[in-house]
Amino acid sequence: METKNPGPAHDAVDAIADQWAVVRPDLDTVPMAVFGRIYRLSNAMRGRVDKAYAPYGMALGEFDVLATLRRSGEPYTLSPRELTATLMITTGGMTGRLDKLEKAGLLTRSPDPNDRRGLRVTLTERGRELVDQAVEAGLGEQRAALEAALTQEEADQLTGLLRKLLATTA
Repeated sequence: METKNPGPAHDAVDAIADQWAVVRPDLDTVPMAVFGRIYRLSNAMRGRVDKAYAPYGMALGEFDVLATLRRSGEPYTLSPRELTATLMITTGGMTGRLDKLEKAGLLTRSPDPNDRRGLRVTLTERGRELVDQAVEAGLGEQRAALEAALTQEEADQLTGLLRKLLATTA
C-alpha cells in the first residue's frame, strides 16, 4: 500500500482548539476541528480551481452554469428557474451570469415553446467545448491535491465519510 505524507503534526485548526482548551477545558472541540478543516480546505481548493478556470475566461460561478447545462445532457437546455434551483443562487445573480455568458457566446436564451412566459437556456457548441476543457483543468487540480496527501483507499474512505456526514446535516 502506498504511504502518503501524513501532513503537519499541528496545524492552525489545532492551535484554535488548543486556545479553547485553555480557556474552556470543558468543551469538546472535535466538531470545530472537523468543520474548520472542511471550511479551510474548501476555501483553498476554491482558489486553486478558480485559477484553473481562469484561462478559459470564467470563474467558478460561470463554470457552474455551463457545467450544469453540460451535464443535463443533450440538448443542453434548462430553464433559468431550473438553473437557479440547482445552483442555489438568487434570480438576480443568475441573470447576471446568464447575461455575461450569453454575451461571450457560450449560451443562448430563447422563448420556451411550452410556456409563453418562459425562457430556455441552451449551451452553445463553443460553450460545450470550453466547459469540457475547464472541467478537466479543475479536476486536475483536485486530483493533484488528493494524490499529494491520500492513497486511493484513503480518498475512497474520505468520500464515504463525507457523504455520511453530509446526509445528516443537509
